[in-house]
Amino acid sequence: MAELTFTYGTMAAGKSTLALQLCWQLRQGRNDVALWTFGDRSPEGMVTSRIGIESPAEAIVPGEDLTEHVSRLVERGVHVLVIDEAQFASVAQVDALAQVVDERGVDVHAFGLSADFLLNIFPGSARLFAIADWAHELPLTSTCWCGQKGRCNARVVDGVVARQGSQFVIADVEEGVVHYQVLCRTHYRRGDLGPTR
Repeated sequence: MAELTFTYGTMAAGKSTLALQLCWQLRQGRNDVALWTFGDRSPEGMVTSRIGIESPAEAIVPGEDLTEHVSRLVERGVHVLVIDEAQFASVAQVDALAQVVDERGVDVHAFGLSADFLLNIFPGSARLFAIADWAHELPLTSTCWCGQKGRCNARVVDGVVARQGSQFVIADVEEGVVHYQVLCRTHYRRGDLGPTR
């Protein structure tokens, strides 16, 4: 019986790496595995990992109707679908993925963040938590500069932890010098980015 699985973690915890590894392993013995992304840091149509591995993928626009994409999966005889950046999927898209599992017998492995830089759950992730057969936090977690477990994906704008802004930002942000840093809850609350490097 097919299942919907959600694997989540903080930024830099290895979600894309694991998605790529799973896809690669499955493709060693079969040709019915597809790879999708709802938004990658690279040019369209790729899943990339910070450690340097990558693979072509079908780029899905967050919020678009999945009917045509699902039809292509069925035509190709796909039985396993691996998805990166699942947090950017809409609730309707997650429901459509569950329907693919239940009615088409396709195993869906979704990978993504749980919460954004304001510590709010992404709508797609919330839906996955609610309806997935399995939800797993990655065992390898990022750590804060202090050595504690990093739970918070802080958006840093011009050296300050941002406390407002758009939830959905893929790739570069056009507001000052921006990067993301994983912090423990205490240092996220304080806005403490640690000693200068």
